[in-house]
Amino acid sequence: MDGKPLEPEVKTDAAPKPEPDASVAAVAPPATPVEGAALSDEEVDRLRTDIVAALKTVFDPEIPADIYELGLIYKIDVNDNREVAVEMTLTAPGCPVAGDMPKWVEDAVNTVPGVLGTKVTLTFDPPWDQSRMSDEARLALNMF
Repeated sequence: MDGKPLEPEVKTDAAPKPEPDASVAAVAPPATPVEGAALSDEEVDRLRTDIVAALKTVFDPEIPADIYELGLIYKIDVNDNREVAVEMTLTAPGCPVAGDMPKWVEDAVNTVPGVLGTKVTLTFDPPWDQSRMSDEARLALNMF
């Protein structure tokens, strides 16, 4: 383990983009997302960065590290309708905030500009273990 958190899988169902035609003048992107319009690679990257930043604002009240650095986020999928599906776990199935944490995650991701909805799914397969934690989380928890 190199001390880096395992990166959650990020998917988009956007079709591959054709090469732009140099004879067509560039058009500024719309000010607001257009539902169903294919996401550009740049938009996917921006959404991913902003979603991760939003996830880093969510903390388990009993652990002084955010859920992303703890390795609780397994997958982030973004579709062309700018809807986000997050698959996550908890440190233990009996976690006292198991009923609340998915809503916290949904609310945090929904604050990201351009996200038009979020669905959070809890899974315990594979079970979480400490190897998923980043060095930042290990340091915060004094677990070196």
